[in-house]
Amino acid sequence: MILGETRIGWVGLGVMGSSMCGHVLRAGNPVRVYTRTKSRAECLLAGGAMWADSPWRVAEHSDIVVTMVGFPADVEAVYFGEGGLISNARPGMTLIDMTTTRPSLAMRIAEAAAARGAQAIDAPVSGGDVGARNATLSIMVGGDEATVEEVRPLLAVMGKNIIRQGGPGAGQHAKMCNQIVIAGTMIGVCEALVYAKRAGLDLDTMLKSIRPGAAGCWTLENLAPRIVAGNFDPGFYVEHFIKDLGIALEESRRMGLTLPGLELAERLYQKAADAGHGRKGTHALYLAISEEQA
Repeated sequence: MILGETRIGWVGLGVMGSSMCGHVLRAGNPVRVYTRTKSRAECLLAGGAMWADSPWRVAEHSDIVVTMVGFPADVEAVYFGEGGLISNARPGMTLIDMTTTRPSLAMRIAEAAAARGAQAIDAPVSGGDVGARNATLSIMVGGDEATVEEVRPLLAVMGKNIIRQGGPGAGQHAKMCNQIVIAGTMIGVCEALVYAKRAGLDLDTMLKSIRPGAAGCWTLENLAPRIVAGNFDPGFYVEHFIKDLGIALEESRRMGLTLPGLELAERLYQKAADAGHGRKGTHALYLAISEEQA
């Protein structure tokens, strides 16, 4: 592909998708967008993006279509629903699903696209709203090697660490590994802050000590300060993380694995959602844990 000339379609403009699409637009590409709530597209439309009123209208005018939606059911609807992308795919078109979803669904999309002479890759991301805004996402890619290399310039507009993991679905499996690590890390960060508060420590001072040491991690750097400030705005929704942990558990059980830490994380995050924190950021796990100590 040639940046600035290839027609790009984009479906899904949530917390991360809007920033990611903005980078693509500013790279000079003709971009046509669709999202269920048109008001979310206003800034992009003001910046030169074109509006489409359905996924198939996006496909009609695009050489590459990127999707970044919420749940597997949303991916199913966008790709296989009435007027979806698969039924409107053309030979030579490339479909890139950057949603975190089931590996089996990514494989199904790739097979269906190939049957129409098109290509499809799965390319879920990590880095949250910060990585999306700064174009520093880590992108885990599954799909045909030649296709991945063809679209690498586009992915490079959004991320700094772009690694092909293998064939269709492999990107989604790598993202499950990412979420498993994040889940366990988040429990540790939240429990450390609850402990520090009960012990009478100044939280900012405590973090200054542990961040440079062996405990240092992205969550401590980016989300712990938000917890201390009482800012639980979403970089990634609790309810979406529960979806991801559920997929990881499904896949692990299918492979005959028992992952007790992952099971614990899912239970704790479900408690957070049950307590009304489902639309807050993943670091709102702190609220669920601290509320239990009252």
